[in-house]
Amino acid sequence: MDFYVLSSTFLYITFFVYLIATAFFGMTLGNNRDENKKSKATKLAMTFTIIGFASHLTAYIFRWVEAGHIPVSNMFEYITFFGLMLVLCFIVIHFVYGIPALGLVALPIAIVIIGYGSMFPQEVSPLVPSLQSHWLYIHVTLVGLAQAILAISFIAGLLFLIVKVDQTVRNKETTFLEIIIYAVLSTVGFIILSTGFGAMDYEATFIQEADGYQYEIEYDKPALFQPNNSELMTEDRFNSGLETPAWMQGIDAGKKLNTLTLSLLAGLLLYGLVRLMLKGKRIGASLQNKFGKINPDVVDDVMYRSIAIGFPLFTLGGLIFAAIWAQEAWGRFWGWDPKEVWALITWLFYAVFLHLRLTRGWHGKKSAWLAVIGFVIIMFNLIVINLVIAGLHSYAS
Repeated sequence: MDFYVLSSTFLYITFFVYLIATAFFGMTLGNNRDENKKSKATKLAMTFTIIGFASHLTAYIFRWVEAGHIPVSNMFEYITFFGLMLVLCFIVIHFVYGIPALGLVALPIAIVIIGYGSMFPQEVSPLVPSLQSHWLYIHVTLVGLAQAILAISFIAGLLFLIVKVDQTVRNKETTFLEIIIYAVLSTVGFIILSTGFGAMDYEATFIQEADGYQYEIEYDKPALFQPNNSELMTEDRFNSGLETPAWMQGIDAGKKLNTLTLSLLAGLLLYGLVRLMLKGKRIGASLQNKFGKINPDVVDDVMYRSIAIGFPLFTLGGLIFAAIWAQEAWGRFWGWDPKEVWALITWLFYAVFLHLRLTRGWHGKKSAWLAVIGFVIIMFNLIVINLVIAGLHSYAS
């Protein structure tokens, strides 16, 4: 039995089932909708969400069987696990609080996360020596679960802001909200670019001179930034001739910078197209008009409790267990690796959030903005640190 094929098949099924669930959550929108129809749409949405989660979990288990170890050792596997935990957390939150509007934010984000992860190499590979440890099961999975719970605070915070920010005037709040939406569209742009150029079998090969050695580097997207001190070996009509800055270290630095830049440009294009379809109206303002009556106090409580649970889990997995594993693998508890530094920044940020919440009484929009910023920090660690900055954790990319 080919468990790799089965895993891929169930992941595709998961993607489409989540889309169906999102469509049913969409039917719960509006202040004038019949409550009975809303209730039926919510039940159908949750039914498909649970079916999608079961398919998602099945895909993950088949991947585990094929790999022979828990699949969290590269970007594709970790992001798949992260998306799985995010949907699980949403299901739990729904049965506790029963806020259908959260599903209309959570499911699209889960879909984007799955799509984003699917753009990375999916081959099952043996574990590198530093990952052949029981700490892989403890550290990485606990961080993934903690970040998924913290992502729920972002979802609640974003929903709170969409509903409560005054969209009748242009100000800092509306601008920042549009930037968050643009960031999501940039991720969608990355998926579209990867899928499109993958279907075209696009490839550009460079030979790079570094440290007295020659390296062959293959691009699967147009080379806006080619590797530093490199020569193009294949025809590429998209090549701009710009080189990656020399201070960016790592053989794949140019490829990573190129991917990030293209994603941001694609996101800008998508954002412009959406605004064009909305006749120039801000996306946040359009979304605000679609949501029905939502109790902001309940959403605020979801936001706070998610961080109150996710923070101690991240403390254990992201700092304490990570330091123990670093001592076992590299002979030191702390080494100022970019991934380690950003994990500390993440921890400090959420510590400040809880401090301001509990001692200064920060609630409502203040807490919502902090929850959104916190998730931006997490995604910066997951995307930019992995894709652009070289370090001891570079195997994860």
